[in-house]
Amino acid sequence: MNRSSAPEGCAGAKVTLLRGVELVPAPWKNGGGVTREIATGCAAGASPDGFAWRASLADIAQAGPFSCFEGIDRTLVLIDGAALHLNEARAGEQEPHATHTLERALDIARFAGEAAIDARIAAGPVRVFNLMVRREAARGALEVWREATRRRVHAQTVLLHAVQRQAEVSVAGEGFIALAPGDTLRVDAEQTVELETCGEGALLVVILDFAQA
Repeated sequence: MNRSSAPEGCAGAKVTLLRGVELVPAPWKNGGGVTREIATGCAAGASPDGFAWRASLADIAQAGPFSCFEGIDRTLVLIDGAALHLNEARAGEQEPHATHTLERALDIARFAGEAAIDARIAAGPVRVFNLMVRREAARGALEVWREATRRRVHAQTVLLHAVQRQAEVSVAGEGFIALAPGDTLRVDAEQTVELETCGEGALLVVILDFAQA
């Protein structure tokens, strides 16, 4: 995990600043794109590849099928590039029964990881924010915060990912932390935490909890 300086704790919350420029690219085996992992969460005793949740950025360079992820709920958010079309087909069928179209930045698509997804890009590569949550292990929700706000959030982990322009985030009333586009602030807390945001940039806010045993 790539880390830059940030407050070690804010009223009981652990705060980690993840700089986008430090994320390591990992090319896909099929050559269709590149993934940059932002953060993962693993349940106690799970292997590293048995993540409960995973957030990343993906650059999709060409059309083609998505990999199958059994038991995973997926959320994609268009960050940059022209339209992305995701044709979803049922097992054994050729024709799609649903199409997810992301035409503008911050458009969202949600689908099951085991669905047969064929991606089509309108004109050139696109970048997406990719959230994967294992159904039996965690619960996750993604929201877009477009304006300055102050909210109280209760979750084990909150990710605040900046897009478009610079944003600033204050955790539990502490000083504001500046996020450039592509940066993520990770807040780990076992309690309700107050978040205040300002600046011109939008934020993807991911709220994550491990499933109850």
